[in-house]
Amino acid sequence: MTTMSAPAAGRRPYLNRRLASFGTTIFAEMSALAARTGSINLGQGFPDTDGPAQIAEAASRAVLAGLGNQYPPGPGVPELRAAIARHQQRFYGLSYDPETEVLVTAGATEAIAASLLALLEPGDEVVALEPYYDSYAACIAMAGATRVPVTLRPHGGAFALDLDELRAAVTPRTRLLLLNSPHNPTGTVLGPAELAAVAELAVERDLLVVTDEVYEHLVFDGVHTPLASLPGMRERTVTISSAGKTFSFTGWKVGWITAVPELVTAVRSAKQFLTFVASGPFQYAIAEALDLPDDYYDGFRAELAAKRDLLSEGLAAAGFEVFRPQGTYFITTDITPLGEKDGLAFCRALPERCGVVAIPNQVFYDDRSAGAAHVRWAFCKRTDVLEEAVDRLGRLAR
Repeated sequence: MTTMSAPAAGRRPYLNRRLASFGTTIFAEMSALAARTGSINLGQGFPDTDGPAQIAEAASRAVLAGLGNQYPPGPGVPELRAAIARHQQRFYGLSYDPETEVLVTAGATEAIAASLLALLEPGDEVVALEPYYDSYAACIAMAGATRVPVTLRPHGGAFALDLDELRAAVTPRTRLLLLNSPHNPTGTVLGPAELAAVAELAVERDLLVVTDEVYEHLVFDGVHTPLASLPGMRERTVTISSAGKTFSFTGWKVGWITAVPELVTAVRSAKQFLTFVASGPFQYAIAEALDLPDDYYDGFRAELAAKRDLLSEGLAAAGFEVFRPQGTYFITTDITPLGEKDGLAFCRALPERCGVVAIPNQVFYDDRSAGAAHVRWAFCKRTDVLEEAVDRLGRLAR
């Protein structure tokens, strides 16, 4: 019988060198810290209540009826693909063929991974907005491509995209633009002028675009406009979304892409060797969820907006500079008014100081100094939990 041991001197490490620099995610570290200290976890972005009961009941019915208990079709169950197509038409006037232009994935995370693995080759460059969701960097690395960050910078109480910097980042090696709007973690929602400039650049330089739009229904100021709806963009854009953020069933892991048939085929070629299929019964339930009336979407957005305002005001009262988000369910703050400058050290000490956990934004940057003093807070929690968190954070001001 043999035992596993560390590699001998001179041998290659077990972990692929493309992933060696990533380590354990900050979310795992901070969630473990919250559990160990009994702190309120405003770090990881998951709701602490479930979504609509009628959608949970739809999942239960699907299981009991034997729908999706065995492998579902590779592209996703027809009912969900049709519902996704109806959703895109209903909200954005975008017409997609559910048979050839929709692909169901194991959450948006797999959709991102499959898209980047399918569309990139070693040597390609990917321009991505910084700070970025951590899986972006890992997936680009796994594809052997190079990440080129364009940094969203604080301006006028929010984070803004410098269009000149974006244009300068594109080189002859650029294959793809990776966008996230509404943007996690800053809460920025790209407006018409910014989207038009992105579209113009993509068409001019013949670039593919992957857009992560999972917070599409959580826009509080302004409106969400899919990049694929702009002239020249439908044929070059992979649009990604998911059910987790919109319906508060993050554990179900139901995501999707919409794109022209050639792009869907490419992404599916990679996706089939990742999960192959997933979330069978939940796909039927999410098909029902997407057809919920406008009252659901409006009410959910209004509820989250009230929670945003509650936490924003509490953070400001505690002494933080608050960047009030236009969308998502995250708030970014600057800790320098508290006499702090290292967000990671601040977040690691915060549970002992006042029993709250947050996420340091610097882990979402290539240039860690650019986000060193910024901290992210999730407000997708019960109102009483947020009220208690605000009370605890008040100790910082006292």
